[in-house]
Amino acid sequence: ERLTAREREILIRLSQGETNAEIAKALHLAPGTVKVHVSAILRTTGARNRVEAALIAIRARQV
Repeated sequence: ERLTAREREILIRLSQGETNAEIAKALHLAPGTVKVHVSAILRTTGARNRVEAALIAIRARQV
């Protein structure tokens, strides 16, 4: 399973250390929507948390 374009966009910002609230504001989304996307990112990557998801993405050169 692959990440959607929006999930990749959120993962990039997540990898830069942005909070869900900061990501939501920048992308004009509700914070709850960002939370749903982050959950999907964790599920898809198999990461246990957002830091691990960022590391996986960096290693895979997704970010």
